Amino acid sequence: MTELNNLWLTETIRLREEHAGPLDDPEANRVARSAGGDLSARIQRRALWLAERDGLSDALRHWLQGARLALLVLAVLAVVSGAGLAFAALGNGQAPVNVFWALGSLLGLNLILLLSWALGLVFAGEHGATLGRLWLWLSEKLARDAKAAQLAPALLLLLQRHKLNRWALGVLVNGVWLLAMFSALVILLALMATRRYGFVWETTLLGADTFVTLTQALGTLPALLGFNVPTVEMIRASGDAALNIESARQAWATWLVGVLVVYGLLPRLLLALLCLWRWKRGRARLHLDLNLPGYAQLRERLMPTSERLGISDAAPEQLHHEQSTASELQSEGALLVAIELDGQRPWPPPLPKTVSDAGILDSRESRHRLLEQLSRFPAARLVIACDPRRSPDRGSLALIAELARNASATRIWLLQAPPGEALDAERLGDWHVALQQLELPYADCAPLNWLETGHD
Repeated sequence: MTELNNLWLTETIRLREEHAGPLDDPEANRVARSAGGDLSARIQRRALWLAERDGLSDALRHWLQGARLALLVLAVLAVVSGAGLAFAALGNGQAPVNVFWALGSLLGLNLILLLSWALGLVFAGEHGATLGRLWLWLSEKLARDAKAAQLAPALLLLLQRHKLNRWALGVLVNGVWLLAMFSALVILLALMATRRYGFVWETTLLGADTFVTLTQALGTLPALLGFNVPTVEMIRASGDAALNIESARQAWATWLVGVLVVYGLLPRLLLALLCLWRWKRGRARLHLDLNLPGYAQLRERLMPTSERLGISDAAPEQLHHEQSTASELQSEGALLVAIELDGQRPWPPPLPKTVSDAGILDSRESRHRLLEQLSRFPAARLVIACDPRRSPDRGSLALIAELARNASATRIWLLQAPPGEALDAERLGDWHVALQQLELPYADCAPLNWLETGHD
């Protein structure tokens, strides 16, 4: 996943928490702290974990697929529109082509919108809003994912904060118009190559000198690129009727193509490249604004003041702890832990010296303490003892899954009923179904040999 996508998902999580309240994130915070790095890196790691858990990562992939489809739709519309401009400019070939009407058809709307884009860029900093909204709307519709609705506002906020939206939209706007102008040029050349057109100019108020001056002025830049410009005699003669002289027709056709290239195609190409360059430069400097309230309040959770800073050393022979607790971990990498056992059952069973006892997890503090230690020093082998007389509720199963994620290999030990009691078959079946869904192996006898040696 790219850096932009990481920042995008992080901003989406921030907006989600801002509107719906804090997410359930203890495990995400532990993962972020264990990954290390500065505050920005930890915030991103936390957000990516939450995005994977809540399906936002998949929603982003769907949104990007929709965005590509939306770009394809806009590209097709641009090609069709460009072809339409060329057909409108030259007509059906039966009547002479009014060169300045043709020029207005090819360049009029493009130049008006180009001027509007430039003024918006200089004075407002926003431009291409209509086309940009159309693209975002199409992207959302084509994504067909309800969670993708949160992504577009997050992207806009992220880009606006760094003033990158103008360049992103600039690439889109100028790229679409570049494609339209290129399509118009191709169709124009195809029509001129397969049909014979005569060119005229007409006026009631203006004199011939005005058209001579205007034609030569517009042809100055194309002439530098090798395009022909009609002579003064050709221009004056075209005011009376369409010239049937082959050289005159070719001169007018070349002039029209040259004006389209210089004043229609090249400006859009240069502006698209400029916007792309500014977009890439700005994207490389994208970063989180850690002063935002949503990020500032994560500082203490992700970088607590009591945390030791510096280079992480190899795991010590005994894990660091502030006080002796039942969940103290040794270095052998084999760990036994129980979940919510009653006081009638003797615990722990006799254990080999290479197996550590993490005690009984019966409170939030004990669970958090063990998970915090496992996130820093994962166990090689973990056995989780459960009392199948209790129902496999969602909280217990979530804890089992989280413990298993912090161990290389995990087995579940479903304890036997105490003497004089019997297990409920239906409830035991519920445990079997739940553990199969978690894809965790289970047994009703103590897997102590596997816990000690790694094999049965």
